[in-house]
Amino acid sequence: MGSEARKRARERLKEQRAKERKAAARRRNLIVVGVAAAVIVLIVGIGYAVLNSDRDEGYTGPLAAQTLQEDGSVVMAQEGAQAPVVEVYADYQCPACRQFELTNGGLLKERAAQGEAIVHFRPVSIFAQQQVPISSNSLRGGAAARIAADHGVFVQYNDVLFENQPTEGREGFSAEQLREWFAGLDTSAAQREEFDARLGEEAAVVTEFTEEFLPALTEDAVAQIGQETLGTMVLSDLLAWGADNGHDPGFLEGTYTGELIDATGAAYTRYSGDSAFRGTPSVYINGVLLDNNTAMTVRGLSEAIASADPGKVETQPLADGGEAQ
Repeated sequence: MGSEARKRARERLKEQRAKERKAAARRRNLIVVGVAAAVIVLIVGIGYAVLNSDRDEGYTGPLAAQTLQEDGSVVMAQEGAQAPVVEVYADYQCPACRQFELTNGGLLKERAAQGEAIVHFRPVSIFAQQQVPISSNSLRGGAAARIAADHGVFVQYNDVLFENQPTEGREGFSAEQLREWFAGLDTSAAQREEFDARLGEEAAVVTEFTEEFLPALTEDAVAQIGQETLGTMVLSDLLAWGADNGHDPGFLEGTYTGELIDATGAAYTRYSGDSAFRGTPSVYINGVLLDNNTAMTVRGLSEAIASADPGKVETQPLADGGEAQ
């Protein structure tokens, strides 16, 4: 074989070995990708299993007594229970609040029924200053829940509201829907009639507040004190400013819509430091704010309740009743 032929042979061998190396590399890559895909599937599967293993399986037993408080909040507890007080601040338009309810609603019912927790429901409206329909959904839902509390079915109606929470930014919680959901509970014809009448009044207040009063108040506040200052004010502070500057909020007096707004403002001043109220859902045990990892998992909340000392409810029952039969 001449030198030229040997050269061509070496080139062909070189090319062949290069092809073999590329083929081997492709096979290794395929093996790695296949293993990685299998690991991803395994991780996703484990994650899904863990996520679902920490979901509330629901509680279908009897509920502890529900007692309406003077400020419109509701306490669910066995009579005479000496147990940790779990306060739950939630807005019915808040998606994270819905997730909390789906995750831990049954746990709270069960612990209260067993006398192992005193559950204090504190509905608020952190979205009341937002644009319609977010604001109106939030306020209508909260007002409807307060009316349900008058008839001893707050907890049941609370569940229904979160199950049917409207998508943020879309109009929901219409008066017709709210009446229909209440009628589906174990209530009398007289209770349904009273609920319908009061809901009509509250819905009108919500419309006036969100579509007329608040826009005018906000526009005036921006002009007089500036957007930056306005951004530091909670709604109750803005209403107080408005009362001194030609925007009379008197139409809110005696309404559950106004009561809900007051409850929200009070939440911002009730706690301080690391436990300061900043939004929803906020879950406290004996006045100490739980972190999300604890509050938003069944295991975390269950362990937090089990390790806490007995607490004290800071509100008083409504004088004319409010306890479920």
